[in-house]
Amino acid sequence: MWVSGQDVGEVPFKHGSFAATKFILPVLFRVIFHRLLSIRTPVGRKARMGNLHQATPLIRTRRRDLTAAGVELVPRVTGTANGLPKLADGQVLYGISNVIWSSGFTPGFSWIDLPVFDEHGEPRHEAGVVADEPGLYFVGLHFLFAMSSAQIHGVGRDADRIARGVAARVHAAAPVGVQAVAAVS
Repeated sequence: MWVSGQDVGEVPFKHGSFAATKFILPVLFRVIFHRLLSIRTPVGRKARMGNLHQATPLIRTRRRDLTAAGVELVPRVTGTANGLPKLADGQVLYGISNVIWSSGFTPGFSWIDLPVFDEHGEPRHEAGVVADEPGLYFVGLHFLFAMSSAQIHGVGRDADRIARGVAARVHAAAPVGVQAVAAVS
């Protein structure tokens, strides 16, 4: 059995260990990913540029566990040769009876027919707000505001910030009488 793709590394600790559960993960998720690595900090802005277009490291799976289970890690598939997978290093895999093709998370922007995407197909935005298209916002994207933006503990903060921005925009655009009614309700 083979697993093909770019080597994304692995986290340097055992996910379910006492140390990870009680100390490492809370600090990693709540402090580093949520506060330190954000677009408000120089280190966060640098990390964002380096992490937008690559996969995240393996978290619960270890390379050595895959190897022990008989899984061989090979370079990514770049094409075929006589109907067989051809790898980036030119190697062709023989004896293949099944292929499971997993391209990972795809945000599905195909329905947005606006000129708001960069050369990588990512929306041009500032913390989820698309300046070129007033009224267009994004939430849940990888590193939208912080490294935690696509994680359950980070998306809420982003959604709250975007909702407040939408409400302020609607309030500012409403006629004066409507604003008074909206403020009362």
